Parts: sequence; C-alpha cells; structure tokens
Amino acid sequence: MTKPHDGSQPVVPVTIVEDQADLRAGLAALIGGFPGFTCAGAYATMEDALRHLTPVSPAIVLTDLGLPGMSGIDGIREMRRRHPAVLAVVLSVHDDDGRIFDALCAGAAGYLLKTTPPARLLESLQQVVAGGSPMSPEIARRTIALFRQIRPPRGSDHDLTPHETRLLQFLAEGHNYRTAAERLHVSVSTISFHMRNIYRKLEVHSKAEAVSKAIRQGII
Repeated sequence: MTKPHDGSQPVVPVTIVEDQADLRAGLAALIGGFPGFTCAGAYATMEDALRHLTPVSPAIVLTDLGLPGMSGIDGIREMRRRHPAVLAVVLSVHDDDGRIFDALCAGAAGYLLKTTPPARLLESLQQVVAGGSPMSPEIARRTIALFRQIRPPRGSDHDLTPHETRLLQFLAEGHNYRTAAERLHVSVSTISFHMRNIYRKLEVHSKAEAVSKAIRQGII
C-alpha cells in the first residue's frame, strides 16, 4: 500500500452497500480507520444508499450485487446516471461471466471478490482513486477471456495512434495513469492528453468504457 495519508489531500468518502449486517459493520470499521478515507455511510439496500449519496468527487461506492430490492448492477447504473463522477467498486461472491459483464457495462470501475484480503481491499480503494480499475486476479482473467470471446471481427482501429493503443493495453493490464506514464516514459499530464483523444475517437466517456470497447473490437 502507499504511505499513510498526511492530511494534505482531501479525505475520500466511501459508501458501503451490503445486506449482511456483520460484513457491513466490518467494512465500515476497516475503511473508517484507513488514512485518507472515511465511511460516508453503510446501507443494507441500494435504495437507501441512493437516497443519501451526494455528488462528491472523488467518492467511492463499494457495493454487493445480490441485494434485496434493487440489484447492485441496477444500482450502479442509476448512481452513474445521477452522479457520473462516482466510482463504483463491486465486492461480491459472484464470479460468473454474466454478472461480471453486466457490472462493467453498468459502469463499475472495479470488481473484487469477498475473499479479497483486507489489505488488498484497501489498496484497491487507493488504486481506483488514482485512476486504476482494481480486480481480483480471477475476475481479471475471466474478464479478458470473456471480452475476447464476444468481440466482433477485427475492424476499424478508430484512427488510434500506436502510442494510444499501447496506452490502452497498459490500462487493460491494470495500470493507472501514473504507472502507465512510467512505462511509456512520459508525464501523467501527457497520459491525460492521450486519454482525451482516445475518448473522442472511441466515443466513450470513461477509462473503463475505453478499455472495454478496445477489447471488444479487437483493438488490443
């Protein structure tokens, strides 16, 4: 994990949506005691979470998928509609292709299994704020296999430059802007410039959408 929060950066609020009371309380205590983050609320249903969610950026929603009432996937879609800057991270027991695909298409920025160790979960929160898309190793492997199975025949590359394509490949492998910049020997601001061009060319609005579309269309 990165060094402890020194107070120079804003504290990131994390909203928890989990119907199991003991797990919900454990996550709230874990996140509430982690420097740089605070538990903004812990709810048993997505409906309750949506009623209390505020458009703070950056902000994270850590959510289960199998919830009473509105599902986690529908909830992610709705919160992204209301608050596009919110970063949704799935924490679930489910690792089947259908739920993974639907969650990512709904706008999830990460997908973790409930077997994820506490230290790794906290590290994942840091990664998603830094621009990463944290996934449990099992989920990452299934995601890549899934998108490669369903992608259409290789077609247009949308006029992406070799540099932009290589950047997308690094992001698909789990790099964030900082680590991708180090691999490409450029500044983070240069990475941001390339990403704006990628968004425009692929007609997407987020890093997750860009990587997903690039994989589906055989660009990477």
